[in-house]
This record gives sequence, structure tokens and C-alpha cells, in this order.
Amino acid sequence: MNSKICELLDIEFPLVAFTHCRDVVVAVSKAGGCGVLGAVGMTPEQLEKELRWIDDHIDGLPYGVDVLIPNKMADQNQKFDAKKLASMIPQEYADFRADILEKHDVNADELRTIKPAATYMAENTKADGAKALLDVAFSHPIKIIANALGVPPDWMVQMGKDNNVKVAALLGTAEHAINQVKAGVDILVVSGTEAGGHCGSVSTMVLIPEVHKAIQPYGDVPILAAGGIVTGRQMAAAMSMGASGAWCGSVWLTTAESEVPLVIKEKMVAATSSQTIRSRSRTGKHSRQLVSEWTKAWEAKGAPEPLPLPLQPMVAEPALAKVNQLAESGHEGAKELSTYWVGQGVGLMNQTISASDVVQEFKEDFIEAYERLSNFISD
Repeated sequence: MNSKICELLDIEFPLVAFTHCRDVVVAVSKAGGCGVLGAVGMTPEQLEKELRWIDDHIDGLPYGVDVLIPNKMADQNQKFDAKKLASMIPQEYADFRADILEKHDVNADELRTIKPAATYMAENTKADGAKALLDVAFSHPIKIIANALGVPPDWMVQMGKDNNVKVAALLGTAEHAINQVKAGVDILVVSGTEAGGHCGSVSTMVLIPEVHKAIQPYGDVPILAAGGIVTGRQMAAAMSMGASGAWCGSVWLTTAESEVPLVIKEKMVAATSSQTIRSRSRTGKHSRQLVSEWTKAWEAKGAPEPLPLPLQPMVAEPALAKVNQLAESGHEGAKELSTYWVGQGVGLMNQTISASDVVQEFKEDFIEAYERLSNFISD
């Protein structure tokens, strides 16, 4: 396809798949798109193992890695110290999470203590932890490295240039887009509020043309549209407004290859677009996820205000890990509590098919949308 994204990433179809599943990365790249592996929850050793597996199965095709280096977080400029971070969390948060689970017949005595080990996101969002992940990523033949929150630090942009890897960054406002361009980012992932995971408050339909217009005085950096996009029709609409392709995450969650637990997949397939919520209850920053008894508890009157990143994940993740494990075994209370990041496009994700079939449906849907629009202006 004649798209700048295809040119930059050396792919056939400008569809970029953000996923935590290596099988999806490979399947999407083999189908003509570009798989991007989310690395923030991994140790450098785990990332090395995953990327080595991808290298062995992807037949030399393009792929990438996504990290998360936020501009603002608690204790950001201090060296990573798990015990210190744990000590910053008030006891009421440990009690609150335990109470939520126990109201749904889940024994949660151990959750009344904040453990320093519960910091899966904390270390990798510090500079040292992020650099360790990037060192691993750049030792493999990746085509794109993405930062999921804020302007990438100068050293990340420079690492991309030194390794001939395109640097992408997610954003949710036109102002942020201008800052990204000025920082030297190669690709803008413009994410509307419909997106799963971290997201802003402006809709994709408004944000894409707004950003495209705003960045022109600073350089025509290609845009990947994101936020609720789960079909080729939506992708075509976004590209008609100034995008050069699409960045999708949610649509891969219900694929056959996805790492998501079966109970969550079933919830997603059954969900409507109104059954997601933009909440700070999981990471401390607004992120869209499935509505559940967990999210409802944090939105209820009298609930404590979510803590900033990386403290809130230390509260939420151990509890949700226990919930998901029990939900998989059939515990009804845990099923009611279980949640996962997903965008409003979940209302269109009504079946479980392979990731390669999803890419093919995108292509066919895109062509149908193009032909439909062409009919409006034909003689």
C-alpha cells in the first residue's frame, strides 16, 4: 500500500498490532502488518527470551517493542527502591483492596500487607529499568520502538537513531503531538479516548484531524490512528482524516493466540461498547478497561483516591492476579471482579478467530470502505 508507514517499517499493510503475546506479533507480521510486543511487564531476561523466540519464528519480517517511560510518576528521579515505594502506600489501600475481594468470597488476608516485590511496573518505568529493556530490544532486529506514555527521553530517541530503528510515541492531545515532533519522534500514535489501556479524553474522530493539522508547521510526521479501531472500515476512516495507518491493541485480545485468560475473552466477546470504563484504579493514570466489580468499587463513594504511578499498580496488580487465577478455576466471585484493559471497540469483537484472519478481515473491510466512498463521487 502507498503509505508512509509501509515505507518506514517495510510492511505491506499499515496495521500495527500492540500485544503482549509473541504469537500475535509473529502472526500479524507474517500477514503483512507489524507486530509490536509490550515489554513493560517483563524483566530484561524475559524480554530476551521472548524476542529470541520471535526472531526464530518471524522469518526476518519487521516487528517492534513497546515500553512505558512516563514523564510524571511518584519518586521518579530516585533510584528504584522497592521497599521505599511500598512504604509510601498507606495501609488503607491494602485494606481497601482486601475488602473488595472478601465481599466477593475471595480470601484476601495476605493482601492486607503491601509487599515490596509487587512492583512489576515500577522498575521498568524508571530510567535504569527502561534502559535495560531497551538494551535488550536494540540487540534484536526490531524496526520500531514505541513509548506508551509521554515524550520519549532524549536518550531513547538517540538510541533509535543510532540503531536505525523508528521511534514512535503515544499521545492524546494536539499539544502533546507538537512536543513529540519537536523531540524527534518518527511516528505519532494518536490515541483517542476509545482506546484500551492508557488514554486521554478526546475522541479518535476529533483527535486525528486536529493533530494532523497542528503538526504541519513542524513537519509532516506520519500518524498511526488508535482508539477503538477494530475494523478496516474504521482504519479507512482514520486514514481519510490524515492518518497513514492504524495502531490496534484491543482487537488481538480475543484472537485464538491471545494470552488473555479464557474467562476474560468470554467477557469481551459478550461485552458491548458501553461496558468499559476509563479509570485510574489500575495504574494511577486513566486507562480504559472492562467494567467489573473491581472497577465499580474504586468508583464508589468513599473509595480512596488512586495513587500515582507506580504506587497504584503495587496495590492493584497483586489483587487482580489473584482474582484472575481464581476466575480461571471457576470461582464466581472472582469472575465478577475480573477485568482487563480493552477499548470501546470491544462491542465489535464478537468472535474468536486467528490473528492472521483479523488482518485479512481488516484488508477486505478497508477495500470495501474505499469502494463505498468511491461510489459517492463516481459518475
